[in-house]
Amino acid sequence: QVQLVESGGGLVQPGGSLRLSCAASRNIFTINLMGWYRQAPGKQRDLVASISRGGRMEYVDFAKGRFTISRDNTKNTMYLQMNSLKPEDTAAYYCMGTIITEGGEFEYWGQGTQVTVSS
Repeated sequence: QVQLVESGGGLVQPGGSLRLSCAASRNIFTINLMGWYRQAPGKQRDLVASISRGGRMEYVDFAKGRFTISRDNTKNTMYLQMNSLKPEDTAAYYCMGTIITEGGEFEYWGQGTQVTVSS
């Protein structure tokens, strides 16, 4: 089991940057896959980027070239650096972690952090 807590959201102007953090309650090296998702009002929750325990990163198209996902195992924290933000990036951003055990695969979610891009 793991608790995930996001932080770093806020209000930013178009073209600005934010860095989101996701702090885990356990050594994140034991978390097989971590990712960032986002959900705008009235829309489904979509994947933004993911990073495996081995450090393999994947991005969806809208995040490529603007967002960078990373993880610091020494701090048990995952990050999402977001640059060149656009109004359409406005959403609640959620951290997700997947742990695979002999008992199965389990997903854990944080409570979300709001990102608002507006002038």
